[in-house]
Amino acid sequence: MRRVLPQPLVSLMILALWIAIAPAPSLGQFVLGSAIAVAIPWFTHPFWPDPPRLVRPVAAVMLFLRVMWDIVVANVEVAWLVLGPSDRLHPKFIELPLEIDDPFVATLLASIITLTPGTLSVDIDRERRVLLVHALDVTDVPAAIDTIKRRYEAPLREIFGC
Repeated sequence: MRRVLPQPLVSLMILALWIAIAPAPSLGQFVLGSAIAVAIPWFTHPFWPDPPRLVRPVAAVMLFLRVMWDIVVANVEVAWLVLGPSDRLHPKFIELPLEIDDPFVATLLASIITLTPGTLSVDIDRERRVLLVHALDVTDVPAAIDTIKRRYEAPLREIFGC
């Protein structure tokens, strides 16, 4: 089965996205979406790292819900900042020290940060174990680092046992 569907969850997500953006759901769209959902992971499988084993699935669901909530809240905050006077903005680059060893989990953390409006992961320095983050509004760098570590890195370490 893994030879045909090397990443079944990714295939399912691709198919769901294809059906969601299709102009009109139909059998033809389902067949085309299924072909794409099988082909993309199959062709890209050699480039995927082996993901670490999920140790705490309930914690993963809780982190997913937290990230979704944070995205909604951050959208409102960023809109308020951008639509207001520009002197309200305090953009900064933050060097976030990583406690995560696994490159897949570190990339997952960087993706979560980038998905949250107002923040962007710029670089992962694996030698120094530092994630460079650009934030739109930071007045207290240590507090921003603590928030990211507490809200995202600590749950990821718990979820993947690293």
